[in-house]
Amino acid sequence: MSYLESIGFFGAFLTGVIIGLFGGGGSILAVPIFVYLFKLNPVLATSYSMFVVGSSAAIGTLINIKKKLIEYKTAVVFTLPALVSVSLTRRFLIPNIPETLLSFEHFDITKEMGIMLFFSSIIMLSSILMMQKPSSKTVTKSSTKKNYGLLIFIGLGVGVLTGLVGAGGGFIIVPALVLFARLTIKQAVATSLIIITFNSLIGFSTDLSFLKIEWSFLFLFTSLSITGIFAGIYISGYTRESTLKTNFARFMIVMAALIVFKELTS
Repeated sequence: MSYLESIGFFGAFLTGVIIGLFGGGGSILAVPIFVYLFKLNPVLATSYSMFVVGSSAAIGTLINIKKKLIEYKTAVVFTLPALVSVSLTRRFLIPNIPETLLSFEHFDITKEMGIMLFFSSIIMLSSILMMQKPSSKTVTKSSTKKNYGLLIFIGLGVGVLTGLVGAGGGFIIVPALVLFARLTIKQAVATSLIIITFNSLIGFSTDLSFLKIEWSFLFLFTSLSITGIFAGIYISGYTRESTLKTNFARFMIVMAALIVFKELTS
């Protein structure tokens, strides 16, 4: 095992810690670890990320089933269009993206570079949303009718996002469930995990037809991440949520900048 791989497996544990602390965000570490430490192609890296994120979200879902926090009807309305779009994205869009997206005199933007640059922009968006202070107004389920039509549209978009960069999309799903399904924050987080579980794992299963999966490596990485989830949940009980979110948002900005720097200078 090389030095970089050792760091990568420790990063797998940290990926789980992040999911345990924030209920999501695992792909923000998982994809760069797969690409830069394990030297995987970005397409394969996003596929592996979907498996790790989906498996981790499944653990959270099992916990939330016991707590009775999941709004199943809302989850179904959101998940079905997301499953369609993530499957179509992985099956048809990803394989047909040209190997060279843009070509300049001394510089080409390749498919792999484009995926990572788009991924960095998603990280930046996520960090901005995370740093925003929540509204002081409390939204109740009875305040207005649920906007299922808009949820379907957002579900389609989240599926495309998951298919392109391997992100569960929790930073989009949770606000959407609060605003348009009128769920409380706790219900939204719990419901988002079951959406992420199906969205990510169905996206990964679509890849089985055209990608060669190294199962022993993937299971080891995922097992370390799941171990980290329980560590993250434990740590979260002793740390202020606002402090965690602010520091993690700053970390994400640094991560996005490093990805851009790495891609443009390689």
